Amino acid sequence: MNFEKLFKILSYAALFCGFFSLWISGTFGILGTGMFIAVMIAAWFLEESRWQISERLGTVLIVLALPIFYFGWNYKFFGFSDSGAMLAGILARLILSLTAIKMLQKKSDRDWIFLYLMSFFEVLLAAGLSISALYLVSFVVYIFIMVCTIILFEIKKAGCSDEGEAASTKKVNGNVSRSAAMPIRRLSATAFMLVIFIITLAAPMFFLLPRVGGAGFGGKPGGVSAASGFSDTVKLGAIGSIQQNEEVVMRVRLETRDKNADRLRWRGVGLDTFDNQSWSRTKAGSKERKDKGERDLIQVDYATGREKLSLQTVYLEPIDTPVLFSLARAVAVQGNFPLLYKDTHGAITFLPIGQRISYRVMSDRTLPNVAALQKDNAAYPFENENYLQLPQNLDTRIGELALRITRNSVNRYDAARNLESYLQNNFGYTLEQKSGGEQPLADFLFNVREGHCEYFATAMAIMLRTQGIATRVVNGFQQGEYNETADVYVVRQRNAHSWVEVYFPGEDAWVPFDPTPFGGQDSTGNMAGLTSQFGKYLEALETFWIQYFIAFDNQEQRSLFTSVKRGFADYQNKTSAWMNGVQKTIAEWWKEVRGDKGLQTSLIAIVYGLGSIAAAALGIFLIVLLYRKVSRLDLWQRLPNWVKRKNRATVIEFYERMQRVLAGKGFLREIHQTPLEFAYSLDIPEAVKITEKYNRVRFGEKILSNDETREIEKWLGSLEAASNTNAYWKPV
Repeated sequence: MNFEKLFKILSYAALFCGFFSLWISGTFGILGTGMFIAVMIAAWFLEESRWQISERLGTVLIVLALPIFYFGWNYKFFGFSDSGAMLAGILARLILSLTAIKMLQKKSDRDWIFLYLMSFFEVLLAAGLSISALYLVSFVVYIFIMVCTIILFEIKKAGCSDEGEAASTKKVNGNVSRSAAMPIRRLSATAFMLVIFIITLAAPMFFLLPRVGGAGFGGKPGGVSAASGFSDTVKLGAIGSIQQNEEVVMRVRLETRDKNADRLRWRGVGLDTFDNQSWSRTKAGSKERKDKGERDLIQVDYATGREKLSLQTVYLEPIDTPVLFSLARAVAVQGNFPLLYKDTHGAITFLPIGQRISYRVMSDRTLPNVAALQKDNAAYPFENENYLQLPQNLDTRIGELALRITRNSVNRYDAARNLESYLQNNFGYTLEQKSGGEQPLADFLFNVREGHCEYFATAMAIMLRTQGIATRVVNGFQQGEYNETADVYVVRQRNAHSWVEVYFPGEDAWVPFDPTPFGGQDSTGNMAGLTSQFGKYLEALETFWIQYFIAFDNQEQRSLFTSVKRGFADYQNKTSAWMNGVQKTIAEWWKEVRGDKGLQTSLIAIVYGLGSIAAAALGIFLIVLLYRKVSRLDLWQRLPNWVKRKNRATVIEFYERMQRVLAGKGFLREIHQTPLEFAYSLDIPEAVKITEKYNRVRFGEKILSNDETREIEKWLGSLEAASNTNAYWKPV
């Protein structure tokens, strides 16, 4: 291809890649995108024509652009929602404006360098604005094209270019001849090797350098999402429109999955006051400050110690609420927060809002058993009176209906279950806004008899209050769609949900109830087939990008280093032991061959050696033959995944059994301890060995052999026996 034409194509491609990186972040609307592309097309066709603007005019326009953008920022002409978004948005528009001016003018080598720098700043700025995995693709393409462009630029400056295997550039008046050719294949191969070299050097630095996590400028420069469904005042009917929104709110990874647990709900805010139209919080200002302790840990509550805690890692998108979401009941939070606040209704908040954040939460999901709740008839304390509040002029039919439903209930728990069942089985679920009037709740119960989750939660909470049972409505999200490829729950705005918490004063516990029909509780979607599977892979890629690039903080760094170090150490130890065993066997065999143990032994050893060689050759032959046959089957593709899942499930069961034994003696793992740190603190050899095996499978992607499985079972037996005889147990 003609050298100058190729140089022009690659230069404009590099400029477009810089713009495309910013476009992915949502920085520009249709108007801004159209204007820049129009300028780029015009500049392409005006290249080397008399219609290009002069260098002097271009310089004047660039100088004028700076005060224009300054006054636009000072007088808030651009209309951004917050200062951080405004700074990023104005900077992006300024860079593109300068790029557009330079593209339209006659360009010297210095002007091309200026344009290349502008494209680099665009890519750099986009890194702080976008979390999309598409940015990774655009970045790799940009690097490849930019390397090719710089190679050609240097050749152009030197005044020569390759033509075939060995040809020099023809020069006319000091410029590269238009007839000079450039081998694209060689250029692409050189650029590809340079990109690989750059990535090889940069990747270790990325994972080694410290960082604080989170995208630099948070959400989209145009403003954060405005439809999260959470506020101090929630009007009946608000969630119906939100549940039709597919925007991702958060991604959540659980440390362990309890297959026997109820559907997961990510708790947000608790609301206690109802005025016939909406819910609000009467004690919203009563917030308790929670400061950071050791290991970036903020304790917000106390664990009951009844069962194990649930650890979640949450990757939260920028939304218009200061609430941190988690499984109920949050005990401790770990993240880049200087402090948190917790209100009297259990909501945990942070400042400032509108940023993309990641954090870990330890939740105590244990609840009193049903028998204990049924016996709980204790009187409510004075401070819980707001949870018995009823709105003025409440339709009397609501209380009468509640009385009929709960007439045969002998305790609070049975009354709540009966009301929950009644609403689930006798009403329909719909996202349409049908109930209305001055008392939409009465209209829902006695006329429409259809609604979405807020109506069902409100109905149950108010009907229980008419019977003297303390309740509150909780707003949050359902579990979302589980992506097994990424091992995360993807929670979207359509998963917004409301449910009820009933207070049992004797047990001092808020127990969740969900009166929404089961059709409304399952909003995860039922997509199937190739499209759904492909979407899950894309979502997994997005999650990987967020976890290891966007939200890769010191906490993730330590976890990754620990996993790599342990995996390498295990591999090194295993290899060393195997090599020592082989060396010892060969040495013993050689002694026998030399006749150290007699002639007969020497002959036997020689025969044994020849037999081993023959057996090895036969084994290799059979393996090759078997491989050729098995490779034609589909079974070999499915078997490794099946073995890995079974192996991982087995080792997790072993570790959970060990934790139950230790918990029986009062040894509970602290929230700041890793599994191995906890095991070492006990000074119990069996616990250390089991934990090491657990780490190998859980984090090191190792496979347990049958011998290792029997060893673990033996160690567990020793622990359980010691638990019964009080051997080597410290006093609790």
